[in-house]
Amino acid sequence: MKNLAMKFLLLLAAVLSASAADKLTRDEVIAATLTPYSGPVSNGVDTATLTGKVMCGYQGWFNCEGDGANRGWTHWVKGPGVPSPANIKVDLWPDVSELGADEKFDTDFHFADGRTAQVFSSFKKETVLRHFRWMRECGIDGVFVQRFAGGLRGANSLSQNNTVLANCREGANRNGRAYGVMYDLTGLGPNRIGEVIEDWKLLRTKMKIGDDPAYIRHRGKPVVTVWGIGFSDDRKYTLADCKQLIEFLKSDGCTVMVGVPTWWRELKHDAVSDPALHDVIAAADIVSPWAVGRLRNTNDVARHAAQEIKPDIAWCADRKLDYMPVVYPGFSWHNMKGAHLDDIPRNRGQFFWSQITAAKRAGANMIYVAMFDEVDEGTAIFKCLSKPPGENFVTYEGLPSDYYLRLAGAAAKLMRGEIQSDAPQPAP
Repeated sequence: MKNLAMKFLLLLAAVLSASAADKLTRDEVIAATLTPYSGPVSNGVDTATLTGKVMCGYQGWFNCEGDGANRGWTHWVKGPGVPSPANIKVDLWPDVSELGADEKFDTDFHFADGRTAQVFSSFKKETVLRHFRWMRECGIDGVFVQRFAGGLRGANSLSQNNTVLANCREGANRNGRAYGVMYDLTGLGPNRIGEVIEDWKLLRTKMKIGDDPAYIRHRGKPVVTVWGIGFSDDRKYTLADCKQLIEFLKSDGCTVMVGVPTWWRELKHDAVSDPALHDVIAAADIVSPWAVGRLRNTNDVARHAAQEIKPDIAWCADRKLDYMPVVYPGFSWHNMKGAHLDDIPRNRGQFFWSQITAAKRAGANMIYVAMFDEVDEGTAIFKCLSKPPGENFVTYEGLPSDYYLRLAGAAAKLMRGEIQSDAPQPAP
């Protein structure tokens, strides 16, 4: 037993070593990172149901050179090198003032006073735990941790996926929050749905995912989300693949949520025109249509609630499905795609709050916030700066860096009926 424990510690040390991470085999990564949770647990949100919950998406895909993941500056840049005005990819700048010295990584950006601007790594456990503490302090129920199906093959990308999931699990348990797995199928090639099935089997058997108190459950079973079903952007996996995955997860005792296009019910625009999509969705338990980029202002929000959310909920009710609409604070793809900066403005939280209250009035009793940490597309709600190190960034318009976290926390009160759907937007 002592030798086995020593072997595990050596493997874990290798995973955390930048010099060795690229030399590990996939089996070694699995052995070192997929272990049951045995840490402390704090009471908090009721993880037995999604009803009345506000859950955020947690990307967890940010890496920095020297963070131990051996992935370089992942998602911060669109080319090689340290983040700089020439290669920066993100449109929001994170507030890292609360992070420890070993959690902050220097960039080639500077603030007006000459200070070096720094960013964070999702690979750092201390940073992820702090994010969950922010959720607890602001009243956010939890997150769905993105698990990127296209990255399940390689040892290096699998190490990132597994480490972030383990860190989120610990953060949720320590802070009394909820978490769940969301498989993002984007980029998955043809005939590869079996890899996702095998991955879930590993999470269940080796990591014992879903067994710890913080894992979100609904209808008496752990929730697993499959995101990316039925989009009309020429994906390589099929609707039949998606249905196979849903049926497997349900046979394994899970409640399944599906992330689908905005116009899934009408089979138009961002959705495939194949009626088989409805059969796939009906095989699940919860429907969550993607709305990011589909709404640009409060007029769009009112139209969307009347024309999409209310009829969607009725369609789902007829088939005994639950419904979790997506809301987001704003959108910008300037540095990543060269699009207009602040393309969908936040308007000091008005756009975000209008979606939340409209969804509630339309009959929603749970909400998915896109996203907690997505600074790439300018949808993040976690702590970001109003005075970033440069002009080509969206700002929080002078609002406190935790304002959107607190708005999401107020949304949770709205979902639980603690405040009314005509409640004014909370003050900064």
